[in-house]
Amino acid sequence: MGYAVNSQNSPVEIFHFHGLKWGSKQPSLGCSSPKHATAKGSTSHFTCLIKGSCRSHSCFPWKVDNCSERVMMSLGCRGLRRSVSIDRDEWRSSEDHSMNVKRKFKEQINSKKLPNPLMSTLDGPFVRNDEETNNDILQKFCSDGKLNDASRLIEIMARQNQIPHFPSCINLIRGFVKVDELDKASKILQVMIMSGGIPDNITYNMMVRGLCKRGRIRSAIDLLEDMSLSGCPPDVITYNTIIRFMFDNGCLDQAVGFWKDQLRKGCPPYLISYTILIELVCKHCGTARAMEVIHDMAVEGCYPDIVTYNSLLNFNCKQGKYEDAALVIDNSISYGMKPNVVTYNTLIHSLCNHGCWDEVDEILAIMKETSHPPTVVTYNMLINGLCKYGLLDRAINFLDQMVSENYSPDIVTYNTLLGALFKAGMVEEALQLLQFLRGSSCSPGLITYNTVIDGLTRSGDMEKAMGLYDEMLKDEIRPDDITHRCLVWGFCQAGQAEGAIEILKVMAERKHRVGSSGYKMVIHGLCKNGKVDLAIQVLQMMVSSHRKQDETTYLTIIKGIADAGMKEEANKLCRKLREWKVFRERTPLG
Repeated sequence: MGYAVNSQNSPVEIFHFHGLKWGSKQPSLGCSSPKHATAKGSTSHFTCLIKGSCRSHSCFPWKVDNCSERVMMSLGCRGLRRSVSIDRDEWRSSEDHSMNVKRKFKEQINSKKLPNPLMSTLDGPFVRNDEETNNDILQKFCSDGKLNDASRLIEIMARQNQIPHFPSCINLIRGFVKVDELDKASKILQVMIMSGGIPDNITYNMMVRGLCKRGRIRSAIDLLEDMSLSGCPPDVITYNTIIRFMFDNGCLDQAVGFWKDQLRKGCPPYLISYTILIELVCKHCGTARAMEVIHDMAVEGCYPDIVTYNSLLNFNCKQGKYEDAALVIDNSISYGMKPNVVTYNTLIHSLCNHGCWDEVDEILAIMKETSHPPTVVTYNMLINGLCKYGLLDRAINFLDQMVSENYSPDIVTYNTLLGALFKAGMVEEALQLLQFLRGSSCSPGLITYNTVIDGLTRSGDMEKAMGLYDEMLKDEIRPDDITHRCLVWGFCQAGQAEGAIEILKVMAERKHRVGSSGYKMVIHGLCKNGKVDLAIQVLQMMVSSHRKQDETTYLTIIKGIADAGMKEEANKLCRKLREWKVFRERTPLG
């Protein structure tokens, strides 16, 4: 700890120490209010995001004026400067005592030396290294994941006027952000910028996102403002992060004001950020308010495009708010924009989902009169919607209409119709359609085969299902776990548990996932047919395929068999599970 003692009538003493100015003002004549030493720290151009405790070590020599009747002692300590006035009259009993005190002061002065904080034990040998050596050590710290050691080394290098390795600084900043150490990340960011480094957008955006997550929106905006000064202007992700955070925290007006402010400062009118802003206003404040914001932004020179309006239209259509959807379309037309195929398809998709077929016909008629006629996607939406509502005849009519208008149906069109045909029990028609596809340019794929196999298993025709399965293998279309689960379910429903076992073995070989419900169906079916030995084999397959053995799952299977009146079979399976140490010795069946 250092001390400074000045006489009452002494001039102002100024000390310079590591960029700090220390001033000890001339005390007034009054005794009631002693004057304090003042300190002003040097400030950098870069905005400090994180306000932390500023700690410094100082040590100053004593100065004693023998003629003064009052001594002012300024005590310098960590982050705190206190001034203490001591009136000698209060404690001096004799002149000898005063001399003894002064002599002790001088002894203390002589015994103290000004320490160099750069050579402290905490800094270690780094202060004696040159810049290249320290950067090699810094990179080693970073590669070893020693974030705190690397951070301390960067601080030492900064005091030594050494430029740290910038890629290592970036890695450190990102590392500290990931572990929620934003204070440390901010300090390294400041050192990097003051050393001439330019962080990239990814690093800045990580910092902005981290500050937003902590609720420090003001700091995030300050960082955004400083990005341009550092040579790395904010991008669309930076703006989107702040805008979304504001809306998530109910700061709706602030978000709109923030974007206006950025536009006035010359920010590029990013349409993505603008669209997100309008979307969020619509979601939280309604369509009318969103239209008002669009008008306000147009005054600032930021105009919407058709993508913005389609986004608003999609939101309102999903909510079934067709009056608001009409408001969006009217507003877009007022800005000279015409609906495009995405606009029409959005409306048709929503209207089909709500079964509004008359309105769908109106939209189709409008499309055919414009420069945006229906596309394959449009017809697929129509056919899918009609099939969901069981209107298969109308769906097939639209398929014929597609062909007559020279639109080639794609595999999505046919897969939708195949599923609808099986659902309607039209198995032969579905198989004919599959046969037609094999000879066409629209070859059936895995989804097509899975759709047909699922339909066949549900109709109980396992022979045709397995025949189709063999054709898949012949055509080099590899069945997936969905294919096999459909077959397992179909064999169990048909009372052919042995066939299900063969499929389970294939699934095990290919490491396809079999749910507990699949095993349960097979085991239950085998027990029902009195084939307990085979049921035990399947149970063993189940145990070996599950990494984490869940006693409750097995207990549910055994209990289900017992409840079906097969208690003897259930007990046999239970004993096997105890042998395999899946069950405890006295696990009850329920």
